[in-house]
Amino acid sequence: MSAARPGTAWTRTPPTPEERAAYADAEPRAFWLDGVAPRAAQPAVVGREEADLLIVGGGFTGLWAALRAKEQDPGRDVVLVEAQRVGFGASSRNGGFAVASLTHGTANGAARFAAEMPALERLSLENFEGLCADVDRYAIPCALQRSGELMVATEPHQVAWLDEEAEALAALGHDVVRLDGEAIRAEVASPLYRGGVWDRTGAGVLDPARLVDGLLAAALRAGVRVFEHAAVEALRDDGSTVVASLPQGRLTARRVLLATSATTPLLAAMRRRVVPVYDYVLMTEPLTTQQRESIGWRRGQGIGDMGNRFHYTRMSADGRILWGGYEAVYRYGGPVRADLDEDEAVFAALSHNFFTTFPQLRGVRFTHRWGGAIDTCSRFSVFFGRALGGKAAWAVGYTGLGVAASRFGGRTALDLLDGTETEATRLRYVRDQPLPFPPEPLRWAAVQLTRNRLAAADDAAGRRGAWLRTLDRLGLGFDS
Repeated sequence: MSAARPGTAWTRTPPTPEERAAYADAEPRAFWLDGVAPRAAQPAVVGREEADLLIVGGGFTGLWAALRAKEQDPGRDVVLVEAQRVGFGASSRNGGFAVASLTHGTANGAARFAAEMPALERLSLENFEGLCADVDRYAIPCALQRSGELMVATEPHQVAWLDEEAEALAALGHDVVRLDGEAIRAEVASPLYRGGVWDRTGAGVLDPARLVDGLLAAALRAGVRVFEHAAVEALRDDGSTVVASLPQGRLTARRVLLATSATTPLLAAMRRRVVPVYDYVLMTEPLTTQQRESIGWRRGQGIGDMGNRFHYTRMSADGRILWGGYEAVYRYGGPVRADLDEDEAVFAALSHNFFTTFPQLRGVRFTHRWGGAIDTCSRFSVFFGRALGGKAAWAVGYTGLGVAASRFGGRTALDLLDGTETEATRLRYVRDQPLPFPPEPLRWAAVQLTRNRLAAADDAAGRRGAWLRTLDRLGLGFDS
């Protein structure tokens, strides 16, 4: 008998023609946009405008900050500008996982902010509850389900990691269920699943595009002035104000909040600390009743596996399976362009890995495929800062866990901008900056080497080589 081929369950065989054909006719567009009613575009900035507060970026962070600013002072003149359409970027392209964590999980938080983890965990859960309350208060039909989160082991060495995760979550007060192999497969029937942790605290799923749409509607009702197709090209400190230059005009504001996600930062202080990483997603057609019964998954939890190259997956309200992640793609120079929203090699790997995980679903077609840029930083979680004499502040670098954390990010950046001292603004988590990435060409070379070594660690039962151990010691990393 020949020896088993090394690698993970996903890498032992390549994608087949049938697996490539499964997404060949998929629409290259985020599925979530299908569920949002068409609306008229907001105007562009033409000529000169003035505001008390200018928010640059019309995603989750900017919208949450705009609403908070109006809640605090209804008379404050708040202007939000978006280079494309509101929600164009990561806010409408993500998987719709609403997870409370502000630190990209307990392990990452404990490694970087151990002394502050009790406070950060409490703030994260308060923020999550606040998000849920706001969804109700603003009557946003975003299909929010507080179903919890499943973390699953797909390789033998990952089972021990589940025990560590369960212990860390329980110590922080989470309601955790540890599932052995038989129990996890009773929840979600995959032959790859060897065990799981079901975190029933501060986690759920929602429709991100409908959340964006609802937040925009609420902001407009509150009196926020919104401009679309209004790309800010530069910011200039003008003494008591900041002047934003746009293609057809300019906007002068007393304060500026930057919520620009993965697009090129407008301030030099941000540029070396955030880079765009591309992530890709497939969405199946609605499953039949028989197909649904074949996989179980009746509680609708969001799922993430424990590999370095991990997948995230969930069920939509109409019975489709979203399947994303695995590859985090960085391209030389960090471009963000529409033509990069597709990547044939990544889609092929995702399709192959999906049918390897759920072989009983072979024959299912994918109706949507899409990609987009994630703002990542070396600490894997949102970071903050101020510039232009304190007249500008930012919140960027969520690294893929921003659906819930963006509410905290927008509100905290606003507090920094207004000089409001809170428990959050006193934390090192808010005060400190992540380590910068090196300039090109070292950045590209380091990222490619890191991706290669992460894949090698997955294929070697999780053993991290010298390069990854060095990055761990330095507090540097690469993730999506």
